[in-house]
Amino acid sequence: MISLRFLYLFALIYFVTSVVSSAREIPPFVSTDWLEQNLNSPGLLILDVRSAADYSKRHIPGSVNANTSSWAVNKNGLLRELPSDRDLLELLSSLGIREDSKVVAVGGGTGDFDRADTIRVAWTILISGVKNVAVLDGGFSKWLKGKKAVTEEQSMPQPAEYKGKVNGSAEVTKKYVLSKIGKSIIVDTRTPEVYFGIETESWAPKPGHIKSAVNLPTPWMFTKEGILRNQSELESMATAVMGSNKSEEYIIYCGVGPYATVWSYIMTELLGYKDVKVYDGAMQEWVTDPSGPISLYGWH
Repeated sequence: MISLRFLYLFALIYFVTSVVSSAREIPPFVSTDWLEQNLNSPGLLILDVRSAADYSKRHIPGSVNANTSSWAVNKNGLLRELPSDRDLLELLSSLGIREDSKVVAVGGGTGDFDRADTIRVAWTILISGVKNVAVLDGGFSKWLKGKKAVTEEQSMPQPAEYKGKVNGSAEVTKKYVLSKIGKSIIVDTRTPEVYFGIETESWAPKPGHIKSAVNLPTPWMFTKEGILRNQSELESMATAVMGSNKSEEYIIYCGVGPYATVWSYIMTELLGYKDVKVYDGAMQEWVTDPSGPISLYGWH
């Protein structure tokens, strides 16, 4: 008869093995020093998401270019939407990205929108089935400040058929959000002035925010130098605004999409939240006829 002690030991080994096998091989954010030390690591693809013009001037040796406009398209009258699954998988294939690739996204690191667009690319690749995706913290500007190697020699990707599958549950519709008001935690990641209704953005001219949404501004995640705040600070920010239950459903949105994907990426890949969805139509779609319920001059 198999002893209970043996069964316990077997279960423990199985649990540890399963956790290790599902763990990341690279962190969700990497430093310039880390990337410099791993430039020639097998299976590592450095993806420069700056403009083709900026890339052609100088870039990190070995990096390939696919600027942010390749990863977000205008669709159904909305800006910065996800490409179709077919187009997204074709893009991944053209870059030679496989499910087991290790991808580091490199942006300019020059401002809030640039940082958000870069992390959105990482999030897009992540929900397409690539587990090992990272973002270069500080971007290319920090790489330059560190006086690290650059080149003008362009690297051409080696296309390979991508066989992964896009996780459709990571993105939700306006109808879905309407059904979750008062039931799930809805998070507005725009600046407080826009959330409160003092200011509006050109793509969402009606002031205010989705009814019941709390405010967790994406720009606050970074220091004045454009570096991601440490994990304990981000954890404190998230739990203070959204609560500490990481198994609840969270729906994240912003004005047109990128800010929301930043918090989604942070929550799932760094802070351990289990059920995070992005409303990619964002406030731009929410205020279109028929407009969804809006709260004005309040914090919820």
